[in-house]
Amino acid sequence: MAKKEEKAEKPKASKPAGDPKPKADKAPKAKAVTQTSSPEGGKQAPREKGYVPRAQLRYAKTAVPALTKKFSFKNPMMVPRLKKVVINMGLGAAVGNPKLIDSAVEELRAITGQQPVVRRARKSIASFKLRENLPIGVMVTLRRQKMWEFFDRLVAFGLPRTRDFKGVSPRGFDGRGNYTMGLRDQIIFPEIDYDKIDATKGMNISFVTSAKTDEEGRELLRELGMPFRA
Repeated sequence: MAKKEEKAEKPKASKPAGDPKPKADKAPKAKAVTQTSSPEGGKQAPREKGYVPRAQLRYAKTAVPALTKKFSFKNPMMVPRLKKVVINMGLGAAVGNPKLIDSAVEELRAITGQQPVVRRARKSIASFKLRENLPIGVMVTLRRQKMWEFFDRLVAFGLPRTRDFKGVSPRGFDGRGNYTMGLRDQIIFPEIDYDKIDATKGMNISFVTSAKTDEEGRELLRELGMPFRA
């Protein structure tokens, strides 16, 4: 039998000398963004990761040096700081109109960027037609970044839109450096659409600080831009 002819192996093509083919550059990763409320109509605007609110920057660059000099603090940890902001809407009219609670929740969420908590009556009061566990208000507690953002929008956009505004009263301190102020209605905030509100709703805003005295608390808020009346 004839032997099968062995197939000649083809020589492998040698790679051309020189630099290897460069790899395609990878597309740069997109920066992570978060959402924050905008003063215009409550819209959400993109925000890059690492964003620091303007009020927080003002505290670090302006308030801390000024307070340290005024009160002769020897340790940076002794400088008063803003710990939290509590916004509370009391809605006594909700006893006869429960829909006010729903609209208040939506409006306070638009103003603060955080879901409010519904407050309920602890006991029944017959003279006010109030029953136990009936919703009578909403509240929000803001901390960290949302706290600074709200403070900045209140001072820069909200208060200047108040009719005949001449500054806030400096008498709202509690003796321990915490300050509470009242607003007559919610329409001073740009996030609220005037054509969609069903009723004006007042609110109390409390600024809780680490100050030990009212003088320290007042200077802290003043350095952050709170327009106290003379």
